[in-house]
Amino acid sequence: MRTKSIDKTIITAKPRVNVVTLGCSKNTYDSEILMGQLKGNMFDVVHESDRVGKNDIVVINTCGFIDNAKQESIDTILQYSQLKDQGKVGKVIVTGCLSERYKPELEAEIPNIDNYFGTNDLQNLLQSIGADYKYELLGERLLTTPSHFAYFKIAEGCNRPCSFCAIPLMRGKHVSTPMDQLVKNAESLAKNGTKELILIAQDLTYYGLDLYGKRNLDELLRRLSDVNGIEWIRLQYAYPSGFPMEILDAMNERDNICKYLDMPLQHITDNMLKSMRRGITKQKTIDIVNQIRDKVPGIAMRTTLITGYPGETQQDFEEMAQWVEDTKFDRLGCFTYSHEEKTAAHNLVDDVPEEVKQDRADAIMEIQQGISFDKNQEKIGNTYKVLIDKMEGGYFAGRTQYDSPEVDNEVLIDATTQYATIGTFVNVKIDNAEDFDLYGQIVK
Repeated sequence: MRTKSIDKTIITAKPRVNVVTLGCSKNTYDSEILMGQLKGNMFDVVHESDRVGKNDIVVINTCGFIDNAKQESIDTILQYSQLKDQGKVGKVIVTGCLSERYKPELEAEIPNIDNYFGTNDLQNLLQSIGADYKYELLGERLLTTPSHFAYFKIAEGCNRPCSFCAIPLMRGKHVSTPMDQLVKNAESLAKNGTKELILIAQDLTYYGLDLYGKRNLDELLRRLSDVNGIEWIRLQYAYPSGFPMEILDAMNERDNICKYLDMPLQHITDNMLKSMRRGITKQKTIDIVNQIRDKVPGIAMRTTLITGYPGETQQDFEEMAQWVEDTKFDRLGCFTYSHEEKTAAHNLVDDVPEEVKQDRADAIMEIQQGISFDKNQEKIGNTYKVLIDKMEGGYFAGRTQYDSPEVDNEVLIDATTQYATIGTFVNVKIDNAEDFDLYGQIVK
């Protein structure tokens, strides 16, 4: 009797990939693109899962911007390196800014990591775990944010010469993404329920110079504004020098372009701005802030500042503090200077003690806390359109068009209301306010 041969080929499942993201929103975007490619390759992919298995692949997307961020990245690499040594995970791969900047040092100090990749090594990273880069998935992502908003990177890298910044070392020169591709990506997001695009780049205002020979962020804004389903478009990381005022015309013309602008100014005294290579003076900085506010009445302006830059005197600090008091930014963050290798400022003496840097940053934030409280008090009695982000602590938490996720005000509404759901817009009348939170009731 003839017997059939039995195919005993064992089909092994692909390992699960856990992507861990550190750093800024640009890293969040990059991780989402990676996860989209992995899903397209039929991998089971998760983001920052607390559960790890002995066959899992862990991909750590690192930050290498300043000392605290670098230390967090190193600590995370060491954590998963130890888990690998203990047989609790299969492979550990490191990518992103830290490994772009310090790959040889990391390979020498933490050698049991399977691979180190830089910021532009997506295809090689995928190949290392048995996946193919699929061009048909260009722009496809697995969102790690709530689905109703998405960070939307329009360019990579930076051409600015800021003395303190290591971004060009890690991300390279400015490269704009073609406008047609961005519009297609926005349409895809909108079809999947995204209502808010948060435009990010190291410098939004440089957009288009490399591709089209001119700054044309305003044209991009209008085209994105036309995408059906996109109700808010928000601008983050605008550079002050050479700021294209045309984008303010688009902001005034289109209801779905938020009256919000994040413009990191870093300092205000002329000697600090010159040493920082910012390409702008104190008076020009004051003028541009006034021009923006005049052209778009009611715009919310956010900025970030640095304390303790080399050579910063007490007089420099006091001048900056007074300017913060006088200018009354709607939102403000303050960082202490970090002395970064291979930057122009690294050639200067890091002469401001760390405790002085921190004391100055704390003083700036104390001033801003008072400004924020006063501005929030003025909102009591007014009604705003609010996008509901989440529910926690007995409240629905949402934002107005004047607030970006994680860094700005939240509007809190009693969670027992029957009219709010996550990812929807509601009208809220503000009835109470604190330094950085607003409280209100839904107006039907």
